[in-house]
Amino acid sequence: MPNQKFSTKNLKFINNTSIVHQRHKVLNEKYRNDSASAWITDSAEVIGMNLQDPFRTTVSINDKMKVPFKIGVHKAVGGDHDFPNPGDLLCASLASCFESTIRMISNKLGIELFQTEVSANAQVDVRGTLMIDRSVPVNFQSMHINASIIGKNTNEKLLHTLIKGAKHSCIVYQTIKKGIPITLHTNIKIKN
Repeated sequence: MPNQKFSTKNLKFINNTSIVHQRHKVLNEKYRNDSASAWITDSAEVIGMNLQDPFRTTVSINDKMKVPFKIGVHKAVGGDHDFPNPGDLLCASLASCFESTIRMISNKLGIELFQTEVSANAQVDVRGTLMIDRSVPVNFQSMHINASIIGKNTNEKLLHTLIKGAKHSCIVYQTIKKGIPITLHTNIKIKN
């Protein structure tokens, strides 16, 4: 069963009055009538400042809001690791996308969430990027997600469906897993 493809074909959404269901209903109609409008672009930009400092920069996320984040270089490659590094941002993207996907699907399914906790981590052998060993690839070799969900007034089968749906619908998860393996460990509980 874990290798079966996720499908909503036989799944009845319990909470058709949910805000997610209502918004998706409008978007589904829009995208069916104009498929080009379903294409979006996310963005980030670094404008180099204080270029004498090789270990710190600032990335602005979203081309309209320009939310700034200070970025540092990991100590494993010579930095001070005094700010989040790009690998941390990659993990943050995976964890936040997976958790928000869980929230949206649970809202559509009528699952009341009591608690969610999603963490992501990634492993890389830095000898490749430091050109110490050319046989070591310059990329993360694996990523891992730990997801803990406590749902109220639901059942275990529906919570497993929720996780399966999140794996299927999480854009960042689906993008990254094409390049490197991602393991997923889940801990689901029901609070009555």
